[in-house]
Amino acid sequence: MNEVSTIGLDLAKHVFQAHGADASGGVVFRKQLRRDKVLGFFAQQPACLVAMEACASSHYWARELGKLGHTVRLIPPSYVKPFVKRQKNDM
Repeated sequence: MNEVSTIGLDLAKHVFQAHGADASGGVVFRKQLRRDKVLGFFAQQPACLVAMEACASSHYWARELGKLGHTVRLIPPSYVKPFVKRQKNDM
């Protein structure tokens, strides 16, 4: 299995979506994470780039993931929209 280099994280109230990609952009994993399991999951991942859409709670999660050694990038919502190819779907 390839090592993850980038994780895209979609924040929500209860169930978050995590999408891991390797250096070439290939899918490594797609996971649903409950809010209470997010930090445990990221603690087990190697330090990597984590990208998430900027929203009300994203600054909190950025600080917490940064404490675990990850590099966090907050993306403005207007820059996230081009990545949505079809109907909105958190997965």
